[in-house]
Amino acid sequence: MKILDRYIIKKFLGTFFFTMALIILIVMVIDLTEKVDDFIEKKAPMKAIVFDYYLNFIPYYISLLSPLFIFIAVIYFTSQLATRSEIIAILGTGVNYTRFLFPYFAGASVIAILNFILAAFVVPPCHKKVEAFEDTYVRNEHRVLSSKVYLRKAPGLFVTLEAFNLTDSAGYQFTTDYFIGTDKIYRLTADQLIWNKAKKKWTLENYVIRRFGLNGETIESGYRKDTSLAITPDEFSATNLVVSTLNYFELNHEIKETMSEGGANINNLLVEKYKRQASSFAMFVLTLLGVAIAARKVRGGVGIHLGLGLFISFTFLLLTQFSLSYGISGQMHPFIAVWIPNICYLILGIGIAVKAPK
Repeated sequence: MKILDRYIIKKFLGTFFFTMALIILIVMVIDLTEKVDDFIEKKAPMKAIVFDYYLNFIPYYISLLSPLFIFIAVIYFTSQLATRSEIIAILGTGVNYTRFLFPYFAGASVIAILNFILAAFVVPPCHKKVEAFEDTYVRNEHRVLSSKVYLRKAPGLFVTLEAFNLTDSAGYQFTTDYFIGTDKIYRLTADQLIWNKAKKKWTLENYVIRRFGLNGETIESGYRKDTSLAITPDEFSATNLVVSTLNYFELNHEIKETMSEGGANINNLLVEKYKRQASSFAMFVLTLLGVAIAARKVRGGVGIHLGLGLFISFTFLLLTQFSLSYGISGQMHPFIAVWIPNICYLILGIGIAVKAPK
């Protein structure tokens, strides 16, 4: 490794970690401002706020915002190199443009590895602790957070729903599937289900029941129906299986089990797995794109490049969240949905890099 490589890698990693620390500090201040009244009202101990909440809050946001951190870091220090004509001097000595990119990708490799370890093994247990803290000191009631929460009541029996409120014991967008082996036997969907304490039964609203047998499929539907389900309201709590709280090995095991039984939640699990892989590869994509943009010496210097960098990084995060929703809903294959942002921005980065002055 040459002096030039060490210089760029040092600048790269130093700017990345400084940017990360600065933005995370801002996010923490904003979060504290929003939740300080809840902390005071619920009498949250300072020790719990610091060690149970914010200490576990930090890894999640580092993993979530890493594309933003790395893109801003690359844009900022590369723009400085371009403004001082250092890139012109480097390329003028006969250094190939591809060789010039080597230390950038070396630095991106370090960040990508750290990001994968963080997303696969560190964030899941931290997320569990954050959810437990918020259930105790922030939220008024325990609740299911999203469609990524589901129950597997027994082999072949899966229950999913978008949200559940223990205050009125009402759930929304409810689905239950029953399989024998890989054969689906029964599927129940309902826009809403409400727990009837007096009858000890569930009331379904706008429901559809599909039964699959040797004689074909039978369908039953209606506006309202009382029924018994092997579920109680207490089961819809923070202890439910949330895919984001599974580490990489647990996630792979859950995918294997769900696929063998034909579970309805397979899209959620696959999206979560591919997302952890794609987020690390995004470090290379955004590094290439950042260098290609910031290596040009332009009027306005760092300011112009930073503004463009912020815009592109936020559009990347927005496109990522938008495409994930298609993967979870099943409207697009999970792998394709997760990798679309990387593919689009990789093509853009290669196109700009090819046209860059060399």
